[in-house]
Amino acid sequence: MASPPSIRSPYDLRVDLVADTITEHSKLKSEAAHDLAVRILHTLNAIPEKMR
Repeated sequence: MASPPSIRSPYDLRVDLVADTITEHSKLKSEAAHDLAVRILHTLNAIPEKMR
């Protein structure tokens, strides 16, 4: 029996997009790129909407 498809949140998709971009343009491994992507998105979300 096939397992049900996992539902990924928009946030998870953004983290993967940023992590993939970091991995493509640097020498970081995927785990380090993922951690950096989470920090980048957290920082961007902390900027007030009017300033973005």
